[in-house]
Amino acid sequence: MPRFLLILLCVALSDTLLANDPNYAYPIRDPLLATVLGTPPEQAAEVDFDVPRTDQEIVIFPQRKLPRIVARDTYRYALTAQDEAAPLIFLIAGTGSSHRGDRMRLLDAAFYAAGFHVVSLSSPTFANFVNTASSSQVPGRNRDDAADLYRVMQKILQAHESELEVTGFHVAGYSLGGMNAAFLSLLDETRQVFAFERVLMINPPVSLYAAADILDGMLDDNIPGPAAPDLSTFFERVMANLSDIYRRNEDLTFNDEFLYRVYRAGVAEGTTLPSEDLEALIGTAFRLASASMITTTDLHIQRGFILPKNHRFRIAESTTPYFKVAARTSFRDYFDGLYVPFFRERDPGTTRADLIEEGSLHSIASYLRDSKKIGVVHNADDIILGPGELDFFREVFGDRAKIYPHGGHCGNMAFPDNLTAMVGFFKDSGT
Repeated sequence: MPRFLLILLCVALSDTLLANDPNYAYPIRDPLLATVLGTPPEQAAEVDFDVPRTDQEIVIFPQRKLPRIVARDTYRYALTAQDEAAPLIFLIAGTGSSHRGDRMRLLDAAFYAAGFHVVSLSSPTFANFVNTASSSQVPGRNRDDAADLYRVMQKILQAHESELEVTGFHVAGYSLGGMNAAFLSLLDETRQVFAFERVLMINPPVSLYAAADILDGMLDDNIPGPAAPDLSTFFERVMANLSDIYRRNEDLTFNDEFLYRVYRAGVAEGTTLPSEDLEALIGTAFRLASASMITTTDLHIQRGFILPKNHRFRIAESTTPYFKVAARTSFRDYFDGLYVPFFRERDPGTTRADLIEEGSLHSIASYLRDSKKIGVVHNADDIILGPGELDFFREVFGDRAKIYPHGGHCGNMAFPDNLTAMVGFFKDSGT
């Protein structure tokens, strides 16, 4: 089915469900716009962002020697601590995102206001994590990423044990971070370092591979090119009307949320994009995050996938030519060209199908079905879900799944109903 028909189907499904849920007032029905624009400020939950949030850093692998092009050898995270005894919640960012992103700050402030210590963690797919905290430095394998996150969390807890009085532990994550949270919970069942009381998955994919393929398709299907998407032409066309906005907003930096934030600023200035450009914009944001991860991985494992093998960067040498190659590399290219061969070498007999299955919630469905401490919040029109995947959450989680009729991918996280429900999931645990 063509992608635009799938989107229309999602919108139609959203409208049908809305008729059965008249009290849900999130205003944006289009899943693409919801994904990009989020919640309009005037309709967002009132959150006090003035919290005692401090950026921290820690060494995870003391013996690791990083290439000189890597500026920092410490893992970076954020701590927002109460002055008294309190439960602690670990928050995990989405694909390619850092602990400093807008969504992380929203959740951080909301949970702090609710009485929690909060530790905000970057995604295992974020470059700083790959450099300093990933054991294999090839992110994306759920069980490995969970073990890496678990190690980071233990070291952070040890570093702050004299200043924090913790009454219980919880974990939550959005997008890929939601999937990470589920695998962390499973790991903790045997290790019992934290004995998590509640675990919340916010807009997680069912399959990492399938979700990445959807997002890559949003770029590839909307930017024509003889051999690869014509990114230069696309950027010139889309960014031309927004360049003045960027210059007037000095706080906009070119990170994983840059394109979304520039578009939001453009809407405020009366600039809009056709739907095909909007879809391509979402795909571009994912591709840029993916390109950073792929380049960082190849820098460390030296497979010659993006960078020349054994290349030693000179001082002030530009990495732009390599990043351009990575920006034309889909997740499927990474998966087949680097990821699968790497893990086949480590685990002979592992197949491509095995690795795709490991990267999905289907592989731990029985655990998710039986573990009553795990909940999920999702949207019926989430753009990273393929046909039938929403049913997975309804069937596996039952009444532990809160499905909103619309909101795209994480677009309604700041809406009062959503934020209240997310915080309430943990407050209801008796902490």
